[in-house]
Amino acid sequence: MAHDPERTIEFEFLRATEGAALTSSLWLGKGEKELGDAAACDAIRGMFDLMDMQGEITIGEGIKDEAPGLFLGEKVGNWKEGTTRFDIALDPVDGTTNLSKGMPNSISCIAAAIPDESGQAALEDIPAFYMDKLAYPEAVRLAWMENPELPLSLDEPLENVIECAAKILNKDVSNMVVMILDRPRNQKHIDAVRKVGAKLRMIADGDIAAALAPAMPGSGVDLYAGIGGSPEGVLSAAALRCLGGGLMARIWPSSEEEKQELIEAGWGDRLDKVYLSKDLAKGESIIFCATGISDSPLLKGIESEGKFLRTHSVLMRVRSKTVRFVEAIHNMDKKTIRLRSTNGETTLAEAGKQATVGN
Repeated sequence: MAHDPERTIEFEFLRATEGAALTSSLWLGKGEKELGDAAACDAIRGMFDLMDMQGEITIGEGIKDEAPGLFLGEKVGNWKEGTTRFDIALDPVDGTTNLSKGMPNSISCIAAAIPDESGQAALEDIPAFYMDKLAYPEAVRLAWMENPELPLSLDEPLENVIECAAKILNKDVSNMVVMILDRPRNQKHIDAVRKVGAKLRMIADGDIAAALAPAMPGSGVDLYAGIGGSPEGVLSAAALRCLGGGLMARIWPSSEEEKQELIEAGWGDRLDKVYLSKDLAKGESIIFCATGISDSPLLKGIESEGKFLRTHSVLMRVRSKTVRFVEAIHNMDKKTIRLRSTNGETTLAEAGKQATVGN
């Protein structure tokens, strides 16, 4: 039987997002987004310490918000001889503001990819804060591949994109649902949705789940558009490649100063480049997993039932295109999370006490 390291290790990554979601959920609504994020990072690091892999964080946290997270270049896994090399992109809590306010749309997610023999990174590290993005379902991607002349691009007015996608999906424009991150920089996208008469769903934070929603059957979202985080764009690209949906993204300098910094760093010739999902997440050896913290279009959040917590996760691979939805029930008296900070197992009940004291 051929060696398949993805199949061997994929559920270990899922355990990492489960642990991150469970520990960070203890801070839900407590107004402490940094502490919630730190708890998730501690759980992910703890799980990574147990994993047979040679992992390196190629896309992590901290660029925009000085988060306590896992950073670019950090080595994770036990690095035993002969274990598989993985490039890892992650967001321990996508939607930290939502978490701190007890709002919907927060998840924990990880993308892991095996780099090719050339050593080129499998997950593209974009050295910019933001990217302008358009995410769409598989039917739209296939139609655009068949006819690239269709008005489906970042340069096309969003009104035209919505009308074109509606025809492909056989829907009235008035029934099209477009999700957009609620930021002043996205006002033109918001105005376009309203002008064309489509339905607008705005989110306060957490644009990974939002970008995946159009490719998820039953999400009720047809398109995602607007300017959001660059690291989140790469994570979205990895998942959309598993789901069959599509993504177009382009670097969006937030200021003239940032633009000049990108040019000086050698990225001047790529500021106008439109990246597709396959450009941001390369190859066929890619795993994506996520666990819901609070309800999102992608996943239900953590549900409490007495001493039990119910988690909802998704696990998928590019190679097989298999998408698994995993529902798990955790007994807070028995369930333990491996934490880096303690170099050991901590029960959820004990972690809950720490969260209460910390608040």
